[in-house]
This record gives sequence, structure tokens and C-alpha cells, in this order.
Amino acid sequence: QARPLDAVYPIVYIDALVVKVRTSGVVSNRPAYVAVGVDVEGRKHVLGVWLGVGGEGAKYWLAVLTELANRGVKDVIFVCCDGLKGLPDAIEATWPQANVQTCVVHLIRASTRYCSWKDRKRIAGALRPIYTAVSVEAAADAMDTFELEHGERYPGIVAVWRSAWERFIPFLAYPAIIRKIVYTTNMVESVNYQMRKASKTRGHFPDDDSALKLLRLIARDLSTTRGGVAGTGTQGWAEALNAFEIHFPNRLNIC
Repeated sequence: QARPLDAVYPIVYIDALVVKVRTSGVVSNRPAYVAVGVDVEGRKHVLGVWLGVGGEGAKYWLAVLTELANRGVKDVIFVCCDGLKGLPDAIEATWPQANVQTCVVHLIRASTRYCSWKDRKRIAGALRPIYTAVSVEAAADAMDTFELEHGERYPGIVAVWRSAWERFIPFLAYPAIIRKIVYTTNMVESVNYQMRKASKTRGHFPDDDSALKLLRLIARDLSTTRGGVAGTGTQGWAEALNAFEIHFPNRLNIC
């Protein structure tokens, strides 16, 4: 949690999982926020884990990101997150050139809550033309088509995408290889799954320190053991790295 970090990460994902913690004699659900960075070699690293109370604002996120900056992170090209209040403002204050991108997997996950299990695969397929569109205009057309075909039955899904639209579209301005790298978050899902699995077996934690200690130990194991996230490369990374260099010149070589 205090180790030095790289000067630049092309992509940082910020996600949350829920853990049960006893506070003042009452067990409550608490969000644990996890930051995962993809370095210039395409390797993934858990950068840190923080416990929140829910409804964190810009001041909280500025403290989290300042911690990462103080550990050496000078620039991030894409920060993928899930509409956490105050986070975009904190990102802009910490890394002014960063692109704040709503995580596509989060959008899909939020969308499928509004449909039955038997329809989830079909709806996920119907949403795919939106985030794989060749341009913002094409994505808007695909969104209109989805609303026309499914909006009456699933207005909640349409609302999810419409409300997140301005934070969803930034990456559509870049080549397909960059977009694919950004919205492919299986590794982040894997990190969260392993943390959830380990925390659920313990029921609830007696206090904040014990919750953070376990989650950070899991993160350390994921980052250091053979087969952990740090040992996992990113498919198609060399091609993506060249595209990053073209579209973001001189930002990958910060010392």
C-alpha cells in the first residue's frame, strides 16, 4: 500500500466491492475500493485498497489519488470508473490530462439487473453494437435502435446508458485496439471475485483495520505470486502501445 509506483499508467481501473464490517456494535455493508493499473509493459498491478463508508465525495477521492501521486504516479491516460460521486473532479485535479471513462463492464452489469436471467445474454448482445461502434455518431444510432427495440420493456436499461453517456463516449474517439484494451476488464472482475470469495468466507470483520488487512494481503498475493495479475500480460498490448504513442505522444516516457 506504500510501495513506490510507476510514473505513468496507460489505464487505471477503480472498482468497488462490498464487505461487512462491525462498527459501533452494528454490522453494516461497507465499500472497499480497489485501484488496478496497467503499466507500459501491459502488466496489471493492484495499486491500492481503501475502505469507504458509502457516498464518498471529491475530498475523499482527492486524498486517495493524492496518495497514488505521492507514491510516484505522475500521469494516467485513461481512468475507468463507475460514476463514483466526486471522482471525476478529483481525477482532473490530480492528473489534468487523464480521460475519465465510464467502465463498459459496469454499464453492462448495471443493465442486466433490469432484465430476467433468460434475457440477459440476448440483451448483452443487443448492447454490443453501442460500445463497439466506429464513432460517437454510430454509437448514438445504435443506442437509438436499442431504445426503439427494447426501451418499452426495459426503460431502466435505457436510463442507465443515457445517464452515463457523456462519460461513456470519450474512448470512441480512439482506434478500436485502444478501445478494446480499455473496455476489456476481465482481469478487474477476477481481482474482485477473489477478494469477494475470501471476504465472504469470514462472514463479517470486527473492525476496519482487519478488513483492510485481509483485502490488502489478498491484493499483495495477486500482485506477487506466479500467475497473479502482475504476471499476466494484456493480449494485443504491443499494437495498443503503438496506438497510445501516436495519440498520446511523449506521455508514456515520463521519468
